[in-house]
Amino acid sequence: MKSKTLVQIVLGVVILGLIFWLYRSIMEPVKFDNEFTKRRDACAEKLKAIRTLEEAYKNTYGCYTGSFDTLFNRLINEDSMSVVNKNINYDKIPEDVDINEMSESEQLKAGYVSRVVEYVNPVQYLRENKKFTLTNEEIMNLRYVPYPRDVKQEFKLQAGFIEKSGFQLPVFECLVEMSDLLQDLDHQLVVNKLAELEQNHRFSGWKVGDMTQTITDGNFE
Repeated sequence: MKSKTLVQIVLGVVILGLIFWLYRSIMEPVKFDNEFTKRRDACAEKLKAIRTLEEAYKNTYGCYTGSFDTLFNRLINEDSMSVVNKNINYDKIPEDVDINEMSESEQLKAGYVSRVVEYVNPVQYLRENKKFTLTNEEIMNLRYVPYPRDVKQEFKLQAGFIEKSGFQLPVFECLVEMSDLLQDLDHQLVVNKLAELEQNHRFSGWKVGDMTQTITDGNFE
């Protein structure tokens, strides 16, 4: 009788162990995929914001920058972006003339309108045109990869020029490697994900821009 009871206890423990093992083998990949998606989306938001600032920098200075310090400090602190506004000279427009029926070049030639160049702060300009909502503090923190929470690491930012049809064209790239982003997750699941990306000939990380071609797309889009 005691032997039978012991066998039942052992079988019960084995069954519970199998249930736990099955649950974990099913749920761990699911949890990993959910975490993978969450981290991708968090990186995407930062990378898109960095791209917006890089484009503002290029519009202002004619090139991109590979330095976060330069990118943030110059865009936040300098009134350096040139904006061309159209000024209507109402006192020069005859009563029988409707300038809305004229092209802009005709308006300029007649002196009815003039162009005024103003220099504004790039970040403030983006905010006023509803293209950017981040505070200065949030901008300064864009450089940091959002995960893992207890690891302070920066996105890798590069900028330069490539030659195309005899022209020097500005390019930039900002990225985080998947191995850095997922370093605190299950090692084998991370290895599997990296192998999957390699097999599909996909970059093993998230990025915007490219140092070999004039694109600013993100591979998460």
